[in-house]
Amino acid sequence: MAPLTSAKPDEDQVLVEERSSARILTLNRPRQLNALSFQMVSRLLELFIAYEEDSNVKLVIVKGKGRAFCAGGDVVAVIQDCNKGDWRFGANYFRKEFLLNYIMATYRKPQVSILNGIVMGGGAGASIHGRFRVATENSVFAMPETGLGLFPDVGASYFLSRLQGFFGEYVGLTGTRLDGAEMLACGLATHFVPSVRLSLLEEALLKLDSSDPAIVSATIDKYSQRPYLKEQSAYHRLDLIDRCFSRRTVEDILSALEREALNKNDDWISATIKSLKEASPTSLKVSLRSIRQGRLQGVGQCLVREYRMVCHILRGNVSWDFFEGSRAILLDKDKNPKWKPSKLELVSEDMVDSYFSMLDDEDWEDLKFPARSNLPVSAIAKL
Repeated sequence: MAPLTSAKPDEDQVLVEERSSARILTLNRPRQLNALSFQMVSRLLELFIAYEEDSNVKLVIVKGKGRAFCAGGDVVAVIQDCNKGDWRFGANYFRKEFLLNYIMATYRKPQVSILNGIVMGGGAGASIHGRFRVATENSVFAMPETGLGLFPDVGASYFLSRLQGFFGEYVGLTGTRLDGAEMLACGLATHFVPSVRLSLLEEALLKLDSSDPAIVSATIDKYSQRPYLKEQSAYHRLDLIDRCFSRRTVEDILSALEREALNKNDDWISATIKSLKEASPTSLKVSLRSIRQGRLQGVGQCLVREYRMVCHILRGNVSWDFFEGSRAILLDKDKNPKWKPSKLELVSEDMVDSYFSMLDDEDWEDLKFPARSNLPVSAIAKL
């Protein structure tokens, strides 16, 4: 998650190229690792809506300038406004971002996201909901929110809950980083293309003049390869992950991991336990419940619920952990957040319940989406 610096004019933060029937959108804040500003989210939303209505546009390609696709939402800007007493600016940011996620998730035309670099938090929301996600050897995926006092949002309770077994719970709770090969193996990426072949892939896509997902997929296939999954990859530990992360509570998950650690000397288990113990206890419990609920909900329902949750967090009426985590990780950078409550057992069920309730605020309203009628099958359930 990258900090805010001086903003450029809106259109400069998203570069637009019109090439025959394709549109290339390049996220253009490389020094901030393309962290999504309010201006970028607004511009992307405007462009996606316009392109869907434009019969001349058949395909949308999204990529990032520099070494990131997108390292997340511009959290620091949100925090700064909340610290001034205006949590509604942050709520408006998330409202617009989640609306963009929903439009992408139900989009009628193929979106090809080129994930050649860092893909975290909001960057996942701007890509994983699209039809095609192209990873490379430079891809680094993570949902690091529990270490920030937040929870995996941008529809992550939808896409994480649909990964094999309980791999989504593992990724969402620990904030672990996945490489491009792991993204492909678990389904977060649809293709793996070596970075040296991306320019060739792009040129081939620009010549297609088609919105047929099968034709787009076949074109990407020509440049794809099956990457090597490292020996120490967490994806080789699916049985262990399922044994531990299928447990009912975060406490049970930790206990299961600690029992496994007694039986074998495994650095991966130790690192996983450490990640959980360093994260916000409140965030861990809220995140687990969110992912579990996501298993039974559509993407729209997940985003509506996540919007309620994030508004509770911005108001800080249950926990101040998001502000403390942002201070420790993004602002002061001492990496030593003081979570309150500090222990899992001090986070009650009632506290967790409160994040999932409607807000008691007469000016607040639930997230609402525009009607999306007569969607083709290809625009629904892309995972």
